[in-house]
Amino acid sequence: MASAFFFDAEPVCELPSLPPTLDACALCAKPLGRDCDIFMYRGDAPFCSEECRGEQMQLDAIRPRRAAARRQQQQQQYSSRTESRHRESRKVSVAT
Repeated sequence: MASAFFFDAEPVCELPSLPPTLDACALCAKPLGRDCDIFMYRGDAPFCSEECRGEQMQLDAIRPRRAAARRQQQQQQYSSRTESRHRESRKVSVAT
């Protein structure tokens, strides 16, 4: 006959701890307490305040623009290098 009882492995007297990802602010690393508000961003990043969360949102908004500017700069450098190589290859020395 099967038992109808379920035994939980956690002790009854202790409160469960926060999941490891909710222990500290994702930006400033300030410890997050159980009785404090936690401000979430993108579903899994905890922040200690609206200010920290807002700063991370601004950083995330800037990152794609910086990457695009970096790609454009690299492309311009590559274009100028290949153009100067073509000019050099067109030079012909003529002996008289």
